[in-house]
Amino acid sequence: MPIYEYQCATCGHPLEAMQKISEEPLKKCPECGKDSLQKLISAAGFQLKGTGWYATDFRNKGKPPETKEKADSTGGSSDSGEKPVAPTTETKTS
Repeated sequence: MPIYEYQCATCGHPLEAMQKISEEPLKKCPECGKDSLQKLISAAGFQLKGTGWYATDFRNKGKPPETKEKADSTGGSSDSGEKPVAPTTETKTS
C-alpha cells in the first residue's frame, strides 16, 4: 500500500497517509481544518504485508543445504577428500 505525502497550502502542515491507489486524495487538513491539502510529488514509499516479503523468507530457497562434508572440505584440514572418522570408544563385556 503506497504512503503519500501531503502538505497544507494554508498552514504548511506536512503529513503522510497510507492509502490505496484507487482512493481519492485527501483534502481536509487535520491541523487547521481547511480543504487545502496538496499531494506532494515524491518517491512514494510502500508497505508489503503478508508472508514472503522478508529477506529471510528467501535466504536459501533453491539452494541445497550445505552438508558437513562440504564444510569440512573447504576448511583446508584434509586434502584427501575422505570423510574424517570419529574415534570410537570400546566397552569391555565380561
